[in-house]
Amino acid sequence: MSAHIRTDYAQSDQLFASRASVIAYAALGVLLVAAPFLIESYYLSQLVFVLIYAIVGVAMNILSGQAGQVSIGHAAFLAIGAYSAAIAQKYGVPLPVYLVLAGAFTGLIGYLVGLPALRLHGIYLAIATLAFAFIVEEVLARWESVTHGNEGLMLAAPNVFGMKLGTNGFYYLCLGVTVVVMLAAINIIRSPTGRAFLAIRDSETAARSMGIDTARYKTSAFAISAAITGVAGVLYAHKLSFISPEMFSLAVSIDFVMIIIIGGVLSLRGAVFGAIFMIMVDPMLIVVKDKLPQITDAAMHGIGLGEPIIASIQAGVLRVVNAPGLKSLIFGLIIILFIIYEPMGLDGRWQRVKAYCKQFPLARQRSARPQRMFLKSERR
Repeated sequence: MSAHIRTDYAQSDQLFASRASVIAYAALGVLLVAAPFLIESYYLSQLVFVLIYAIVGVAMNILSGQAGQVSIGHAAFLAIGAYSAAIAQKYGVPLPVYLVLAGAFTGLIGYLVGLPALRLHGIYLAIATLAFAFIVEEVLARWESVTHGNEGLMLAAPNVFGMKLGTNGFYYLCLGVTVVVMLAAINIIRSPTGRAFLAIRDSETAARSMGIDTARYKTSAFAISAAITGVAGVLYAHKLSFISPEMFSLAVSIDFVMIIIIGGVLSLRGAVFGAIFMIMVDPMLIVVKDKLPQITDAAMHGIGLGEPIIASIQAGVLRVVNAPGLKSLIFGLIIILFIIYEPMGLDGRWQRVKAYCKQFPLARQRSARPQRMFLKSERR
C-alpha cells in the first residue's frame, strides 16, 4: 500500500494530506450540504442514520482502534445519552445545552466504566463492558419513576432556542455534529494523547517503560469514546422520537463493533464506510428479496425447465429469502470474510485501490496484498 512520505515535522500537523484530498473533501461537503434538495426523504432519513452511526463508529475507533481497548457494551452509552436528552427536554433545557451535558455525563460514566480496564484485558474486558450494558438496560427497565420502564419515553420535535427543526434542519444538525466530532477525533489522534493511545495499543509494557501513565490514558479513552457515543445518543433519540430499554440491547452493541470491523478498525474514514454499509444493507436486502424471484424465474425459463420445476424452485427461493434470521446469517458471513480476507476493512481496500490506480500500468500484485494483522502475542 502507498504511504505519504513526510519531509518536514510540520506535515504531521496538516489536516489534509494533499491538495487533491482538499478538493475531494470540498466536493463531498458540497454534496452533503445539497443532499436534502437532491435525494428523496427516505434516503435523507437513511443518511441521518449514517451520520449518527458514523459518530458512534468514530467513538469505537478511538477506543478500540487507537487505544486498543475492547468494548461490546457501547449501546449502554448510547442509551444514557438518549435518556439524558429525553429527561432534559422534559424540564425545558435547550437542545444545545443538553447535547453538551449529555456528552459530559456519559463521558463521566465512561470514565468509571474504564476503571476495570486498568486490570482487565482482552476477552475479560469485553465481558466487563457487556455486563455494564446489561446493568444499564435493567436499570432503564426498572427505574420507572424516571424512565417510565418498558413503556418508554416520547421526545418532542427538536428545537434550537424556540425554533423547531424540520427534517432538513435536523439533518444539518447531525451533519454539523458529525463534522465537529470528526475534526475533534483527528486532533485527538495526532495529539500527545493520541500518540499515547497508540503506544498502549501496540505494547502496554513498552508504553509504561517510556513513562506513559497507562492508567490515565486508558480511562481517558473510555471517557472520550463514551462522551462521543452519548452525543450520538441524543441525536438518535430525536431521530426516533421514542426510546425504550429494548432499543439498546446487545444486538446494537454488536452492530457498533461491526462498523469498525467492516469499515476498518484503524481509520476514522473506515468508521464512515462501516456506517454506510450497516445502514444501507437493509434496503439492499429488501431490493434483493423483491427482485430475486423474478431473476430466478427468468433464469429458469431461459434454461427451459418445466413449469412445475420452476414453481417448486421459486417456492424454495421464497422460503429462503423470508426465513427468520437470514439477516444475522448474512452479517455473520460478512464478518468472517472481512476478518479472513480484508482485515483492514473497506478503508484498507480503498487504500489499495488508490495505490493501484496511482501505479497503473506499472502496479504489481504485491501492492494489492492486504496488510497482515498481528495479535500482541504474535509480535516479536
